[in-house]
Amino acid sequence: MTDAATRNRSEWQTALDRTAAEHEADQVTIEVVDPEIGRGHEAERLPFSYINYDPKDDVVIIAVGGRDPRYPVLLRHMVYHPSGVDITEDGQAVRIVEPDGTTTLVAFSTA
Repeated sequence: MTDAATRNRSEWQTALDRTAAEHEADQVTIEVVDPEIGRGHEAERLPFSYINYDPKDDVVIIAVGGRDPRYPVLLRHMVYHPSGVDITEDGQAVRIVEPDGTTTLVAFSTA
């Protein structure tokens, strides 16, 4: 599940910006996999708003909703101090890994 552009931290911001632009009208599912607790969904098939990496605060932010009356609230899932960011070659999924092994999986689907 890797794309060479995402292996280096210096390229995360550009790679995630490109991914956000490609999935502007899609829906997204966000799943968190904790090594101790297991799997849980943060969002399931909600309108995608954006995904980006802020190098200043060292955080990846995934946002859903907030674009239409059906989903008026913007919800954000944040991964602080990620140790890895991978994007599938087809750009349909993103994996963000935290230092403790917790993994956030972001999967895109067409609306």
